[in-house]
Amino acid sequence: MNPYHHALTEILVGYSTKVRAGENVLIDAHDIPEEFVIALIRAIRSRGGVPFVQLHTGRVSRELAWQVTSEQAKTLLAIDLARIKKMQVYIGMRGSHNITEMSDVPEDSMKLVSSTLRPAIDHRVNKTRWVVLRWPTPAMAQQAQMSTEAFEEFFFRVTTFDYARMQAGMKVLKKLMEKTDRVHIKGPGTDLRFSIKKIGAIACGGEFNIPDGEVFSCPVKNSVEGYITFNAPTLYRGIAFDQIHLKFDEGKIIHATANNTEALNKILNTDAGARYIGEFSLGFHPLILHPMRDILFDEKIAGSFHFTPGQAYEIAGNGNKSAVHWDMVSIQRKDYGGGEIWFDGKLIRKDGLFVPPALKVLNPEFLLKKK
Repeated sequence: MNPYHHALTEILVGYSTKVRAGENVLIDAHDIPEEFVIALIRAIRSRGGVPFVQLHTGRVSRELAWQVTSEQAKTLLAIDLARIKKMQVYIGMRGSHNITEMSDVPEDSMKLVSSTLRPAIDHRVNKTRWVVLRWPTPAMAQQAQMSTEAFEEFFFRVTTFDYARMQAGMKVLKKLMEKTDRVHIKGPGTDLRFSIKKIGAIACGGEFNIPDGEVFSCPVKNSVEGYITFNAPTLYRGIAFDQIHLKFDEGKIIHATANNTEALNKILNTDAGARYIGEFSLGFHPLILHPMRDILFDEKIAGSFHFTPGQAYEIAGNGNKSAVHWDMVSIQRKDYGGGEIWFDGKLIRKDGLFVPPALKVLNPEFLLKKK
């Protein structure tokens, strides 16, 4: 077994989800090597957990989605919801031999699947202890513009990072966001103002996503004003987007452009909630520096923040409902044009680096400092 596999299973089962004896654990594996699924099964059993496995492949998933019917989607929801309600823990893993596998599935079919299955996803997010991660593939290496070998080394270094080193700084940032009212974000093509008053904040240091490293909150639904330009490329429903620019009025996206403006607006017109924001988060994983169109990595980029049209979480959320949840990322380090984030008139982060002394422990030089 790859020595990294053992380290990663220990994080997923022991640190992230903290599997306990007698608990049902669903392993939801999409194009994942069998040897790693087996390693996870063994790790779960070593703690007395009861493993269940669901296997998927990209091409089969595409074929199922291509001509999905409303009745079929409802049946799938009934199956997925019944299964997840029997689980205490969920471990979701996504490999991808082709990152655009779903790009030619009819828009109506993708919308039908995402909207119909939302209750099962919501139950998983809100009622189980869960963690999700990607799996390194040549397709991901190509996204990252790296060789397969170099990317695999990078992947395992990032995913097995000592997340405990983030805990002290995340607690400070969480408390600060919990007592903050007004947020002001400035940068190239960006002048955005909104409130997070009484929304709350959640620190994520390896408990939900691998890789991890963020603290998220959510704007008061109607408070967002101004405009924003995202400098990180993104992928949604198998479609690649670049330089997304959004303009807001009373919380609603009233104007949206990108390299594919038509496709962008079709997604934002999925339902009424898709044009409102469901999440605001600051990312700070010290080993993730550049975007690769994989949101589990990109949303944790050191010196980044993400702003999310669509569904809000029940925790630290504003009540917005949508079949869409699209994390859009902007990087504010100097090498990406810089930028500032202000909380209630106080400068919190400049050019991607935290300014208050108590938050500097979340900057890369501190997180990567040898013990």
